Amino acid sequence: MTAEAAHPPAASDQMVTELTDLVFQVAGRLRQGFNAIAAELDLPPAQALALVNLRGPAPMRDLADLLSCDASNVTGIVDGLERRGLVTRRTDPADRRVKHLVLTEEGQRRRDLLGTKAHVRAAALFDVPDADRRHLRDLLAAIVNDEQRRP
Repeated sequence: MTAEAAHPPAASDQMVTELTDLVFQVAGRLRQGFNAIAAELDLPPAQALALVNLRGPAPMRDLADLLSCDASNVTGIVDGLERRGLVTRRTDPADRRVKHLVLTEEGQRRRDLLGTKAHVRAAALFDVPDADRRHLRDLLAAIVNDEQRRP
């Protein structure tokens, strides 16, 4: 390995720093917008995030994995959603220890509303010419796909 390969030029380091900062800023704006929508719907952000990630009956452990949190944290989040009438817990007939989360009709309505409002905000954030938007999508997809291929 050459010395240059071991220590990239400072300009490359600066570019990576700028890219990292910009990606975090965009992610922060998306998160702030989502949290504002959750507040409009009288939902704490964690409950709103759980709600949009529930697509069908799912074990609580799956939700914990999706939210990247401990199963004990999900219990509190689900308790809040259940108190609001947005989810119910159903026992898995094959394993009574497992509880599946099921959206209620109101939960589905709220999840859909969250998704629609979040999409509108995201569309405003990414309001650039279509060619630039496609290019950005393709670049981000290439990064994500490359990261998934790495061990």
